[in-house]
Amino acid sequence: MGTGTRRTEREPRRLAVLDGIRILAALAVVFYHYVVLASAWGEPAAGVFPVAHRFAVYGWLGVEIFFLVSGFVICMSAWGRGLGDFAVSRVARLFPAYWAGVLLTSLVLFFWPEVRAGAKFSDIVANLSMLQGGLGVPNVDDAYWTLFVELKFYALFALVVMRGVTYRNCLLFCGIWTLAGVVAPTVDDGLLSFFAMPSASPYFIAGMAFHLMRRFGPNAVLWMVVGVQFLLAQHYLHDRMVSSLGEAVTARTPLWPAHVIVLLGFAVMAALALGALDGIRWRWLPHAGAVSYPLYLIHMMVGLTVIHHFRDRVAPVPLALGTGGCVLLLAWALHRLVERPLGRRLGAALRRGIQDVRVSTPPRPALGALPAQPSAPGAERVPAGRRGLS
Repeated sequence: MGTGTRRTEREPRRLAVLDGIRILAALAVVFYHYVVLASAWGEPAAGVFPVAHRFAVYGWLGVEIFFLVSGFVICMSAWGRGLGDFAVSRVARLFPAYWAGVLLTSLVLFFWPEVRAGAKFSDIVANLSMLQGGLGVPNVDDAYWTLFVELKFYALFALVVMRGVTYRNCLLFCGIWTLAGVVAPTVDDGLLSFFAMPSASPYFIAGMAFHLMRRFGPNAVLWMVVGVQFLLAQHYLHDRMVSSLGEAVTARTPLWPAHVIVLLGFAVMAALALGALDGIRWRWLPHAGAVSYPLYLIHMMVGLTVIHHFRDRVAPVPLALGTGGCVLLLAWALHRLVERPLGRRLGAALRRGIQDVRVSTPPRPALGALPAQPSAPGAERVPAGRRGLS
């Protein structure tokens, strides 16, 4: 490539490695919930799984990896789309499986309130909107807190979509969001803190930068963005561990493996961005990636209830593995029978609605344009490309 030659934009394609990262992150969260949380076993989980517990205490980091992948995927999927198309794609992708997950979890907790009492009807209704995090309503399933974080990311990225998803606009967004995340903890501004999400934003921003590398090629600016986000992510790991495990467990749990896991997550995404993992195209990966979202939605309260119910009749290891396998099968069924068909229908209906809005909205005249004058019958029309040349 000669000096001054601009690298052309690469066409995006489905990346099987992303699906593999998704399912690994989801399984890490499942591993963490089933092997660490004492609410299912009725006693400290470290005594039930003395060896596995040492590794499972870091499974919460699967959420951070989800955020990293989300930044990459949202930037990729929104490229070339308008605001309406972007909103439709997100709603059709998130809500069908989520509605099924909320209803299933609510039914399980209603009939078997062993780990937690069933939610109030008004709370279930609020959860169906996915906006319960902003309404102060408890989550039907504790795992749903991440979905509101994702929604806030989509709302922020919609500002980029409105201006046009370009290289420059994405970088500008990354810079402004980074600044907001750094400033938010030091100022008393509820709205800024609400959207800045300092502990989560580094992963979303780094994922976006990795996609820009993938699309346009790496350069010093993008590596700088990634490097800053990596340092910020490392800074918040202790606080995230405390919020996940509690002060007492965190005090006796080494933090360095969490730093290493985040480093590995960034390294894998960097390899993906640079094309080093393009050779991985195993056919089962897209299917595994498709199951990861329904699995995340239904595994926690449903699985913990099953474990609690059978804990006195089945040994811990086969019970945890069997519950995980059953939840995987249930997630697959939810994907095939609910998420895919309902997602297609919902997306098609919303796209028709967006098209109705577009058709019913007259185009705004250009600034300073004069009203069109009726032309005389038989008048010659001059092609636009030749006007002013004669």
